[in-house]
Amino acid sequence: MYILAISLIKLLDLISFIILIQCLLSWIPSIRMSKLYEVLSMVTDPIEEPIRQVLYRYVSLPIDFSPVVAILLIGLMKNLVYIIFW
Repeated sequence: MYILAISLIKLLDLISFIILIQCLLSWIPSIRMSKLYEVLSMVTDPIEEPIRQVLYRYVSLPIDFSPVVAILLIGLMKNLVYIIFW
């Protein structure tokens, strides 16, 4: 069970890192058309899109806060894994 918990935590860390990298790359307009950005979007969009839909329903801001919310939710999931497995 310990190996499963560590693997799950590492996977959640990797997803958080990918979201952060994609968010930083989105500030550079020329990179948005690159293959790297498309691959990162394929990984992060299934996570961020439901969050975006909920946020846009209740808050209409020009800034997309879905990466921040996604990283916070992933942190919450990591804490739950710590609580459950330890």
